[in-house]
Amino acid sequence: MNEQLGAALAAEEAAIYAYGTIGVHLTGTDRELARSAEADHRGRRDQLVAKLDQLKASTAPAPAGYELPFAVTDRPTALKLAAQIEDGVAQAWRAAVKGTTGADRSTALSALVASAVQATKWRKRAGATPLTMAFPGKT
Repeated sequence: MNEQLGAALAAEEAAIYAYGTIGVHLTGTDRELARSAEADHRGRRDQLVAKLDQLKASTAPAPAGYELPFAVTDRPTALKLAAQIEDGVAQAWRAAVKGTTGADRSTALSALVASAVQATKWRKRAGATPLTMAFPGKT
């Protein structure tokens, strides 16, 4: 369980970093949605840190920076990255769903669903199809 929660923590931290770049290239409602999504990731990160501390589990420290999968230079690339990041977070939480039970499983499932819904919102804003994935978080 600790390994899956550690991976979810890493995904949440990567999402927070990415939203810093994404938000720079968005305006208006898009930017507000990015701020809200980043705040959601920060909240989940903080909950994971507390949970892992409670379990006395050690995790790798977050890197000082991340390499983005492609250059983000405008709204279309920012929206594409936002959807991709949310898909990655959903993937990490999907693994956590399998490796947890009880309240931890409920938390993991809620996070998986939240990221899948957020990814769909970004794809819709980008005009991408399909809007949804058949099995969010599955590669």
